[in-house]
Amino acid sequence: MPPKRKAKKASEKTPATEDSGAGDTATEEKPSPSKKQKIEADGDSGKKGPAKKGKKAPIRKEDTIEPLPEGTDTSFPTEVNPDAKTKDGRKFSLKIASWNLNGIRAWYDKDKMSYIKTESPDILCVQETKCQEDQLPPGVIDKNYHIYWSPAEKAGYAGTGLYSKKKPIKVTYGIGVAKHDDEGRVITAEYEDFFMVNAYVPNSGKGLVRLKYRTEEWDGAFTDYLKKLDAKKPVIMCGDLNVAHTPVDLKNPATNRNKTPGYTDQEREGFTKLLGEGFVDSFRALYPNARDCWSFWTYMMNARAKNIGWRLDYFVISERLQKDLCDSVIQQKVMGSDHCPIMLLMAGLK
Repeated sequence: MPPKRKAKKASEKTPATEDSGAGDTATEEKPSPSKKQKIEADGDSGKKGPAKKGKKAPIRKEDTIEPLPEGTDTSFPTEVNPDAKTKDGRKFSLKIASWNLNGIRAWYDKDKMSYIKTESPDILCVQETKCQEDQLPPGVIDKNYHIYWSPAEKAGYAGTGLYSKKKPIKVTYGIGVAKHDDEGRVITAEYEDFFMVNAYVPNSGKGLVRLKYRTEEWDGAFTDYLKKLDAKKPVIMCGDLNVAHTPVDLKNPATNRNKTPGYTDQEREGFTKLLGEGFVDSFRALYPNARDCWSFWTYMMNARAKNIGWRLDYFVISERLQKDLCDSVIQQKVMGSDHCPIMLLMAGLK
């Protein structure tokens, strides 16, 4: 396991230089259309093969979205409700945010830490930092937070970070399996009442070249890791999990199934298995009928303006924390990355 990183305080000098973000060009393949293909009017954020003249691909029942009864509320929160409470009336006391930045240097150039200043989360988990510690813009260090970084060994790739107002009891990096721990994908912070796990799950890649690794190696090892933590105390896990779990978690499931990373049967089954081990998708627990609840839009073909997206970012919590759940928010109006931040509001945790 990589050695423990020391928290960076504002009073400590961090060797870093301003960067234009050029190093953020190394990136993982995201669900996005080929440059040679047009996004259909009904919304397709993935890649499709050339259509055969005179034939249409069959639409399978499992790819369709079941219609809801007339009058069903399909809305969901995009802003934090300052009065959010648990079902038994307890107001939230813990505010946790998660955001895939798609390169912390490029993000900082756009955001200048305005999100942190405005929202002031107790914990902020960031993914896809794509930056070594000595290349971080100095401005990303905030005196109000203890800050931990886990960069990938490969420059300009993956990486995670964690900001915490309260100093954790302990912080660890990776999941304890050497072959999974060189890409800076997991940071775990232990608090009095829970473990906070920040994760950037491997993408299956263009042409699904990493699908076997993702589903046959990573998913099982990561689930085992979370189960071991959960046996000690409850877990809150968040991040870009690189999977749209159900047909309502992406704009066009029929044309993306088993073709596009993030929406293969194997990836979806892996997430189902994780939830079956005593965990809950906090957003769906509160908003089972929500529609168009995307957290990612490709930069290509004006997808965000057309609202052609995917829900790839999650807060997954131990089942026994569900009683403390106040709200799970997708902050779609917040710009600065091809993902938007998500926010979890919890009561009674320290």
